[in-house]
Amino acid sequence: MITATYQKYNLNFKAPSGTSRGVLQTKETWFLYINKEGRTGVGECGLFRGLSIDDRPDYEQKLLWVCENISLGLELLLIETRQFPSIQIGLEQAFLSSQASSTFELFPSEFTKHRQAIAINGLIWMGNKQFMKDQIKEKLTQGFRCIKMKIGAINFETEIALLASIRKEFSESDIELRVDANGAFTPGEALEKLKILSHYNLHSIEQPIQQGYHQEMASLCEQTPLPIALDEELIGVFDTSKKIKLLKTINPQYIILKPSLVGGFKGSKQWIDLAEQNTIGWWVTSALESNVGLNAIAQWTATLNNTLPQGLGTGGLFTNNFESPLEVKNGYLHYANNKSWNFNLK
Repeated sequence: MITATYQKYNLNFKAPSGTSRGVLQTKETWFLYINKEGRTGVGECGLFRGLSIDDRPDYEQKLLWVCENISLGLELLLIETRQFPSIQIGLEQAFLSSQASSTFELFPSEFTKHRQAIAINGLIWMGNKQFMKDQIKEKLTQGFRCIKMKIGAINFETEIALLASIRKEFSESDIELRVDANGAFTPGEALEKLKILSHYNLHSIEQPIQQGYHQEMASLCEQTPLPIALDEELIGVFDTSKKIKLLKTINPQYIILKPSLVGGFKGSKQWIDLAEQNTIGWWVTSALESNVGLNAIAQWTATLNNTLPQGLGTGGLFTNNFESPLEVKNGYLHYANNKSWNFNLK
């Protein structure tokens, strides 16, 4: 006998966090519980309003349907929730959790044994020049060797001045710099802006123009002086044939996988396999999940053995997150398995 229930939970930001989609103060998420032969499993359905393809009026209705039809099993449910990637990853987590020897150890590895850590980038949120400068200083003090700066919200010249000030103090071998434009540039201006950005020895730029302009993005990837990483471009592309076509058409230097947005672990792994077949690099990024979802994504990422710094959040953005063994030290995410979980929503 298998049953399932769900519960909504609002995460509150410690400080309003600026993105290209405005300033975030709260982030709603959903927890899916499975009870199978007396064992409970939990998964997080990390819906991201305004960005997720499954930000739809019938989202909760679909969660209810999943709970009523949980006996169909994971494989069938993943097919039935194809248009709801954040529910897919919640299902994958909950089923793994219900079968695991420990509720939150979903992918046992050297990472969960606290013998290996994952290199991650330090994220600089959008804001005024001083706010961004303060964050950069803080990340460097914390020992990060890879910094990702969101650009496109303030004056481009100001953003360039910030990058210049970092490079004046730290060389490419000291600090790896990534920028994320979140589609802020127009196709007409993008190449010129990339040429200017390339003077600062950046690792890459994420999504310079909005998703959906495949020919323009393909042209940009062909001419760019700076490696381009596709991010939002992957959202909502579920068919294998469409994934292949997108990668072959655009031929980016990198793709970025947010499992909660692109089809969970199974959907993300398919993107990775297709990218590698086309000699395209990749890394994994979380998408403002609580520590429950972040834990699962980090554990899965650790099994992939990718040496690039990953975009895994630290879980420290929220006032009401759950205590977990995840901790960040010197730019690495660790699983300190001597620490306990404090998750007792249900």
